[in-house]
Amino acid sequence: MHPSTSLLKRVRGGDETALIRAYDEYAPKIYRYAYRLTGHRATAQDVASETFRRLLGALKQGGGPTDNLSAWLYRVAHNLVVDGFRLQPDEAPVPIQEAPEIPVRSRAESRLERREAVRAARAALSRLTSLQQQVIALRFLEELSIRETAEIMGKTEGAVKALQYRGTNSLRRILEDEDGET
Repeated sequence: MHPSTSLLKRVRGGDETALIRAYDEYAPKIYRYAYRLTGHRATAQDVASETFRRLLGALKQGGGPTDNLSAWLYRVAHNLVVDGFRLQPDEAPVPIQEAPEIPVRSRAESRLERREAVRAARAALSRLTSLQQQVIALRFLEELSIRETAEIMGKTEGAVKALQYRGTNSLRRILEDEDGET
């Protein structure tokens, strides 16, 4: 039995220690995923919290994940982002130097180039379809496999490969067009 299957079984059984372990294991991943989709710390924290609140509510009602906890959590988080946790106009974006996992270099030129590259990548990603954004985020930012991505999205592996292919080609064209304009 796969270790995550055992954890899911214990979570579904109401084992408090298993719930804590699941939260400790998946909350940072869900936060990071939501942050990458929204660009805002507070929104990402809200999405992560609401994802686990929904897990507890679903378990209490006899529902929730039955075969893959990770896929269920990512799917809920993605749906929350799509359904209303998108960027709010009155919300100030997190300054790029405070973004998680983006090292700040000591030279001013390097920092400026990095900021511009991150801005361009975010802008390009925002021009993709929602499904392409989700595939790109799960495959390349979360470093999940095709199989894991397909499970999370409720798609076939072939559909994920096609979305990834179209998404990466679109990104390439968008970024090349922007390079041609500067």
